[in-house]
Amino acid sequence: MSHAQRQETAEPTPAGAARPMTGNEAIARGVWEAGCKVAAAYPGTPSTEIMENVATYPAEDIHAQWSTNEKTAMDVAIGASFAGVRAFTAMKHVGMNVAADALMSFSYIGVNGGLVIAVCDDPGIHSSQNEQDSRIYARFAQVPVLEPSDGQEALEFTRAAFALSEKYDTPVFVRSTTRLSHTRSAVVLGAREDQTGRAFHDLPAKNVMIPAHARRQHGVVLERERRLTEMLSDSPFNRVEPGQGKVGIITSGIPYTYVKECLPDAPVLKLGVTWPLPDRLIRDFAASVDRVIVVEELEPLIEDALKAMGIAAEGKAYFPREGEFSPEIVHDGFANAGLMDPRSNAAPFEFAPMVRPPVLCAGCPHTSCFMALRALDARVAGDIGCYTLAVVEPLKSIDTCVAMGSSIANAVGMAKAGTETKPIVATIGDSTFLHSGIPPLIDAVYNNADITVFILDNHITAMTGGQDHPGTGRTLRGEPSPRVDFFDLVKSLGVKHVQKVDSYDIATMQQQLREAVAHKGVSVVISDRPCVLDPVKIKGPAMEVAQESCIACQACMNLGCPALTWSEEWHEGRHKVQINSDACIGCSLCAQLCTSHAIKPIAEPA
Repeated sequence: MSHAQRQETAEPTPAGAARPMTGNEAIARGVWEAGCKVAAAYPGTPSTEIMENVATYPAEDIHAQWSTNEKTAMDVAIGASFAGVRAFTAMKHVGMNVAADALMSFSYIGVNGGLVIAVCDDPGIHSSQNEQDSRIYARFAQVPVLEPSDGQEALEFTRAAFALSEKYDTPVFVRSTTRLSHTRSAVVLGAREDQTGRAFHDLPAKNVMIPAHARRQHGVVLERERRLTEMLSDSPFNRVEPGQGKVGIITSGIPYTYVKECLPDAPVLKLGVTWPLPDRLIRDFAASVDRVIVVEELEPLIEDALKAMGIAAEGKAYFPREGEFSPEIVHDGFANAGLMDPRSNAAPFEFAPMVRPPVLCAGCPHTSCFMALRALDARVAGDIGCYTLAVVEPLKSIDTCVAMGSSIANAVGMAKAGTETKPIVATIGDSTFLHSGIPPLIDAVYNNADITVFILDNHITAMTGGQDHPGTGRTLRGEPSPRVDFFDLVKSLGVKHVQKVDSYDIATMQQQLREAVAHKGVSVVISDRPCVLDPVKIKGPAMEVAQESCIACQACMNLGCPALTWSEEWHEGRHKVQINSDACIGCSLCAQLCTSHAIKPIAEPA
C-alpha cells in the first residue's frame, strides 16, 4: 500500500461481525482466517489490494511482503509450503505468465503446508495489456480452481482452499475478476484457525523434479485429478438450484449473479470449482433438463468440456468470448437464445462523448522524459507503467509496448536487426526494471547492443497505487530496508556510460540523452524525481501566466499537463494559456519551455 494509505496494524475485526468488503479484502481475510503464515505478491491491478489488506493483519500472525516479481513471490510461497506452513501468493492474470514456470513444477511436487494462489483476471481489459482466462492455466497445470461469485464466497472459498490444498497435495487457485475484486458486498467474518507447522518432508523423490522423479509424479498428478473430479460431484462448492422449465443454466463466478438477475426461476448449476469439473454432477443436471446453456466470461472452458463429455451444451453462440459481462449482456444472450424478450431500451444512446485522452498527472516527472525523447526522434521501445501514456498525443513518443520488462530486450532485437536508422531507446520504470529489466540489461551488455536504456525512477510503484519496492527503502509494512542504488547497480552490470539527471531539468536531460545515444554500445540514463502523488502528494508554489507577456506560442501545451488550459485572451489568432493553480504543483516544466518568460511562480501576498 502507499505510504499515505499505510496505517498501524489494528486488531482484526472479530468473528461473527458483518461488514462490507471488496472481493480483494474478503480474500485477504480468508487468508488470515485460514492460519496462513507467509504471503508474497507483486502489485498488479486488479489483485493489488489483496496483499495490501493481508498486511493490515498482525505481523506475528502472518508475514506479508512485496516481491520483485510474480515468480519470486510464487517461489517464496512455495518455500514456505516446503517448510510446513500455509502460504499464499496473489497476482493479476498476466502475472501468472511470469510465475507459470514454478507453478508447473510445483503441481507435480505438491504441498506440505497448503498453498493458495489468488489470480485476478481482467475481463474488459480495464488496466491490462491483454484479456486472458486463468482457468486455462489451472487446467494446464492440473490444479483445482475455485471461483467465488461474491465477497462472502471469496472469504469462504479462500479459507477452504488451504484445507483442499493439504488434503489433495496440490496448489489451489482462487480466481477473481475485476468486478469481484473491486465490488463491495456484506461479508460475515470468521475466526482465525491456529495452525501447527508441519515438519519438512525430507523426500527428494517428491521435492526434487529431476526427470526420473517427474515421470513418476506425473502419474500421481493424474490420479489426484481423478480423485478431485469424483469428490467435486458431492462438494458444497458446487450446487444445483432447482427451478422452473426445462432449460438448465450452468455458470460460475460473477456471471452467476447476472444469471439470477435475468432468469431467477431457471434451473441453475452453480459451479464454485471450475476445474476439474464435477463430471457426475454435470451429467445428472444435464439429464434433468432438455437444453443446457453455459454462461461464462472469456473462454468456453466449461462449454468445451461439456461437449467433450458428449453433452449438447450451448454458450458462446449467444455470449461473447471477449469483454466483461453485465446484466444487459447476459439478458441479450438469453434473448438471442429465445429464453427472454429483447430489452425494450436496447438501442444505443444518440450522443457523442467528449474526447478526453488520458494524460499524466500535473507535474509528473515522466512528462519531461518523453518530451526529450520526442525531440530526439528516437525509436522507443516502451514498457508497462504510467509512462505508457506517452503512446498518445501530446507526448507521443513510444513505438512499442509488449509486457513487463520487454522494452530492453526489444531494443536489443531492433539494434541487432540492423534496419533502424534512428537511435534506439528503451524506457522502463524503476519497479518494472527491478521486476524483469535487469536480465535483459545484462543481455544487452553481454551482446554489445548499441542502445540507450532510459530508467524512469519515480521512487515508487506508481501505476498500481504507490506500492513500495526494493528501490524505495521500505517494505510492505513500512519498515526500513536496504535501498537499491540504480546507478551503482547499472555500473556493476558492466555499463560504461551511466548518467543520472533531474527529471525537472529539461535542458540537462536533453543534453544527456543526446550524449547517451551518441555513445556506441549500451548507455543508461536515469531520470530521478519522486512521483507527485505517492508516497505523499507533492504541492509547491503554483505557477501563473502573465497574460500581458504570453505570446500564445503554446509551447507549454506540448507537456499535456492537465493544469494548463486555454485562456479567454487571444494573441494573433491563437489562444493564450492559463494555469489552474489548484492542479499545479509548481514543477516549473512549463516555465522552462515558455519562450516569452511569461510563466512564473505565483507571488506570495505581501
